Amino acid sequence: MQPARWFAAVAPVDLRCGADGLLAMVQSAFGRDAFDGSAYVFRNRSGTRLKLLLGDATGVWLCVRRLHAGSFVWPREGDALCELSSEQFAWLCAGVDWRRLSASKPLAKTV
Repeated sequence: MQPARWFAAVAPVDLRCGADGLLAMVQSAFGRDAFDGSAYVFRNRSGTRLKLLLGDATGVWLCVRRLHAGSFVWPREGDALCELSSEQFAWLCAGVDWRRLSASKPLAKTV
């Protein structure tokens, strides 16, 4: 399944929460439909782990990625969500500075 859009939550998240906690965050904190086929990426405070949440009409995917060394390059503080291209997400997952590839599209927090 290929996500319709990719979003990175800018602020760190307690990754002990599971799919239900992250789904609630997408809906309440970001004001988005968590089941619209978009992928949401969350990171821990140290930036060494991330969780990918993808919900659609048939179910939810929750994936975890951990780096053995270094940390993920993350969007800067200021916006609640940062939209990524699929190429930027692939580089982010590889631990590469994806921001050098092209500009991302920050989204303002909606309430």
